[in-house]
Amino acid sequence: MNKTNRVKPLFALLVGVFGIALTAGAAVNEQEAAQLGKDLTPVGAERAGNKDGTIPKWEGGLPKGKHKLGDARVDPFAAEKPLYSIDASNVDKYKDKLSAGQIELIKTRKGYRMDIYPTHRSCGYPDSVYGQTRINATTAKLTGDGKDNLAQAVGGGFPFAIPKNGAEAVWNHRLRWQGEGRFEYYQTNFINPDGSFYGLAQDQVVMTPFASAKAKSIEDVGGFQMKLLNLATAPASRTGEIILAHYFLGKSNDAWMYFPGQRRVRRLPAFEYDNPIPGYENLETADQYPMFAGALDRYDWKLVGKQEMYVPYNSFKFVAKRKLTEVFDGMYPKRDLMRYELHRVWKVEATVKQGMRHMFAKRTFYIDEDTWMLLAADQYDAQGKLWRVMEGSLYPAVELGACVSQEFMSWDLTVNRYMAENATQESKPTDWLAGQEGRIDAKRFESDELRRAGDR
Repeated sequence: MNKTNRVKPLFALLVGVFGIALTAGAAVNEQEAAQLGKDLTPVGAERAGNKDGTIPKWEGGLPKGKHKLGDARVDPFAAEKPLYSIDASNVDKYKDKLSAGQIELIKTRKGYRMDIYPTHRSCGYPDSVYGQTRINATTAKLTGDGKDNLAQAVGGGFPFAIPKNGAEAVWNHRLRWQGEGRFEYYQTNFINPDGSFYGLAQDQVVMTPFASAKAKSIEDVGGFQMKLLNLATAPASRTGEIILAHYFLGKSNDAWMYFPGQRRVRRLPAFEYDNPIPGYENLETADQYPMFAGALDRYDWKLVGKQEMYVPYNSFKFVAKRKLTEVFDGMYPKRDLMRYELHRVWKVEATVKQGMRHMFAKRTFYIDEDTWMLLAADQYDAQGKLWRVMEGSLYPAVELGACVSQEFMSWDLTVNRYMAENATQESKPTDWLAGQEGRIDAKRFESDELRRAGDR
């Protein structure tokens, strides 16, 4: 037998053994991808509305417009009134369009309600995002090695507009397009069982190298998904603390922290999975920020399918400038500020792999079809008991021509507390950046710069 004939059976054996894993990470074919921009939107959502007419046809989203930094955002839906409300008296009537976490909050938090407004599919993206998404549709893959890392993708678009499994849908969330960087100012609020709260004010610079259409490969950006530099500005006991974090597309994250009292920089031993974020009172794990930005290798990801669900949307009123005491009162944000709409979402279930560990043995994610943003997440413990309930929100940033998301809430049901993360209502406005090279100095994200930044 010659060498050529010996190789063929071996190759066939390998395909037989690993075929399922390789298929799970395969891109779609040209015929499937041709539906993008036709029956599907350019990022993979169903263009048509639903049969009841309660979800309208996608018409491209709100048009890109001018917005001067510091000016109040124009809410095109400000005059609308709720169609109806969901509370403890009628929650069972709507349970098929609610998550387990939403139902739990309604049933156990006195006065909690969800006001349902008309649905507006207000989210679109720049043409460059559509173009990069179309390229990825037939080229992007998962590594197929059990780690579910991203491979063969280009930047500036969604990698899996037509997902074949849960891991691909979650990668779309991780790489949701919100510009190529931002300067943001916010407060993280830690709410006690009696409704009182205190905040950690932070100034943050975020750089997302793989959000640029110039990134022709993961290697082009050194494997980085996101670089984050966070400076604490209040309270006085925390002022001057700095966290630098590097999020990667195919390996473990790196993070460093500067302690002003010690004038020392320390590398954090772990900044991923269920390791707690320093100074967050064990209310948030590293992979819960923002909503989810973790490695996928510890879970089996199941794409359950698509469903209609009430989710926070077009949250102009919630993010408008006002005192935080006017937003957070008791064990949830004030209900008059929250707007819920009926949208189609992808449901993804994550179950910890055999032999792996994570404090959340199971997670259920609900990802908006028009933006791939994770808008609701339920986390369960090893006994199958609901542990943490998370809720995000989004609104169109007309200067980007895209929808963005910052604020999110996380309720820990075991300690009866919740955290309101990235609350911007009382802070300077976020500066969303797209195609503005030079606005962010990449050197700021080097660990050697932390000490100098602290000295300044």
